[in-house]
Amino acid sequence: MNRYVTQSLSIATTALALLSGIAHADEAPFLKSLAGSWSGQGTVKVRVNAPTINVTCRFTSDTTAASLSLGGKCTSLAIFSRAISADLEANGPTYSGSYVGAGTGTAGLSGKRAGDTINLGITWAKDVNGDRKAQMTIEKIGASGMRLTTIDTDPKTGKPVVTSRIDLRRS
Repeated sequence: MNRYVTQSLSIATTALALLSGIAHADEAPFLKSLAGSWSGQGTVKVRVNAPTINVTCRFTSDTTAASLSLGGKCTSLAIFSRAISADLEANGPTYSGSYVGAGTGTAGLSGKRAGDTINLGITWAKDVNGDRKAQMTIEKIGASGMRLTTIDTDPKTGKPVVTSRIDLRRS
């Protein structure tokens, strides 16, 4: 192989390796900003056609340079109480992991971060609202806020329905 081609390939390979490391390293500050204790309120619909329930939630979030583990509980008087958890691993801006909270077993999560929001597809363990797909966002709001949102599709209308929206503040 020509010496110049070999040098060019070596430089390109090194640049890609460095860029890959930089992309991965960029997640650490974002993930660290989500660590801590959180509390807040929101709404939950057990199914898209169910009434909205007001909930109060408490979560603890542990992070590393490439992972997020969020766990807690949401309650509403004597009507609703549910443990909720999400465990994510970051590979650059791409995330994958698991979610427990819909009452159907452990769901799979996968998606990417865009700005201050991790946009995730959910694959439920069993059918929920007629299929096994939904969306979740974990959004950092300012220095001390976080919003968790799940959106599913109404099987009758095909329209998206917010099935949970929880606004949290660092506590």
